[in-house]
Amino acid sequence: QVQLVESGGGLVQPGGSLRLSCVASGVTLDEYAIGWYRQAPGKEREFVSVSSHYGRDTWYHSSVKGRFTISRDNAKNTLNLQMNNLKPEDTALYYCAKLSTYSDTGNFTTSNVRFWGRGTQVTVSS
Repeated sequence: QVQLVESGGGLVQPGGSLRLSCVASGVTLDEYAIGWYRQAPGKEREFVSVSSHYGRDTWYHSSVKGRFTISRDNAKNTLNLQMNNLKPEDTALYYCAKLSTYSDTGNFTTSNVRFWGRGTQVTVSS
């Protein structure tokens, strides 16, 4: 049974940093495309960043490019998201996701996702 457990969220001031982690069980993450999505109150869940299987390619939403970095720790079967220069508009519930389909153009939606974690809350506020 696949389980994805996120951690690392919290309250941070604008310009601050957080590092999210997603520990997987029941699946070897390296063999799959995996990523992060987020959902702000009143908005649809959206793609943030995806790492292709074996980490060959990475994709970022335009709003986070240059500020967020996705990475894998295969020894720990973990996916990370380093978030720097956080902005109030980054406030959302962040979900770890295992994808079942992959977009070669980086056009990811929730329909690409097979399994979700429960999420970790990120709040950016002064």
